[in-house]
Amino acid sequence: MSKNSKVLNLKDKISGNEMDLSLCNLTEVPVRELAFFTKATVLDLSCNNITSLPPEFCNLTHLVKVDLSKNQLTCLPDDLGNLTNLQHLDLYNNKLIVLPVSFSQLRSLKWLDLKDNPLEPDLAKAAGDCLDEKQCKQCSSKVLQHMRGLQEEVDRAREKRLLREKELERKKEVKQREREAREKEARKREKAEEKEKRRKEYNAQMAATAAREQLKKKNEEKKKKNGQTAADKKVVESAPKPRRSLIGLMFKLLLLLLLGLAGVAAACRLTDLQKEAMCVPVNAAVDDGLSWAREQEVVVRQLVSNLSSAAKEFLESTQASKN
Repeated sequence: MSKNSKVLNLKDKISGNEMDLSLCNLTEVPVRELAFFTKATVLDLSCNNITSLPPEFCNLTHLVKVDLSKNQLTCLPDDLGNLTNLQHLDLYNNKLIVLPVSFSQLRSLKWLDLKDNPLEPDLAKAAGDCLDEKQCKQCSSKVLQHMRGLQEEVDRAREKRLLREKELERKKEVKQREREAREKEARKREKAEEKEKRRKEYNAQMAATAAREQLKKKNEEKKKKNGQTAADKKVVESAPKPRRSLIGLMFKLLLLLLLGLAGVAAACRLTDLQKEAMCVPVNAAVDDGLSWAREQEVVVRQLVSNLSSAAKEFLESTQASKN
């Protein structure tokens, strides 16, 4: 069956402001189709096999009177309280145990029938017998009062739950802040320790550098001092050497010259060369020299005697100074 045929069939069920869908063997409520008939404020769904109402049923806020008696309802939608214009509700002979908490919001409700339902004791006591019009009106009033009490309890429980959740959230935030503060303090402490470590390393490095510089300076001064001492010593030691070398060289040359002259003189005096012309002046010079030496023998002996005396006196004075 198409949507248009459903709408057409519902049109056949409407009379004035009443929609009569009783005895239609319905298992569910045609909510979408009913939403088109906002002028039908009275809805009769009695004597069907409806087990539950869809959540969309609570959007039919134009309903004033609803008859759901003699069905198989086990529960009502949670948002039933949205039907704020509902004044008459017949739930006779169903399988309801409890009502939704939002039932307390049906402020326009004036008539209610809940008999022949397996209601929980407190709700059954509030509902009463519902045997006549007066009792059904009393039922609506007492059930609304009962449901408002439940609503208040639910609200208090929800408020307590929200307060607990809020307190838990606050404690969680406090713990989070404390943890963040500890982590921040730990990071700060780590940074301070790292900075102190770097400072100590820097000081140690600077001290080592200063020690090396000082040692280097001492070594340089020592080298400089040793170099100066060595240079002075070298100057002192090496200064006379040229004179010694020069004197030695002159002495050697003189010695060689004397040896050469002596050799020439010997050759001219002792060999057959003495008769040669070149040896005549040599022999004459040798003879003159020997004559001069004999003449100076006395002078030499006196000079040796004087030198001996002077040497003896020098030694005695030196020995006396040491004592």
